Amino acid sequence: MAFTFLIVDDSATTRRIIKKVLGLTELSLGNLYEASNGAEGLAKLRESWIDLVLADLNMPVMNGIEMINAMAQDSLLKSVPVVVVSSEGNQRVIDSLTGKGIREIIRKPFQPAILRKVIENALNVQ
Repeated sequence: MAFTFLIVDDSATTRRIIKKVLGLTELSLGNLYEASNGAEGLAKLRESWIDLVLADLNMPVMNGIEMINAMAQDSLLKSVPVVVVSSEGNQRVIDSLTGKGIREIIRKPFQPAILRKVIENALNVQ
């Protein structure tokens, strides 16, 4: 089974690093979609099947929190798992995401091995 990912981050460098880490996993990769903000991410989610979203929180246009809240309100998108990859340090902000499909929160900068393990755990792949 090939897994399809959506990487939502306003940094092209971060998106490229995450794609590279995905390539280092033992996962069978399907499509890797990218979006530079939450609005683009929601559009991709509505047009394509996505197995896992890797999302930043601090982005222009629509931030990751707004995107995750929109996903939680959408009957088709609320079951899509999300891993937050962000430099956000405000614990209140992070706590507000609990129960909205968040599988894990990884702080930037991250170690590729940690990201790989979190992705495998989020997809229940060992």
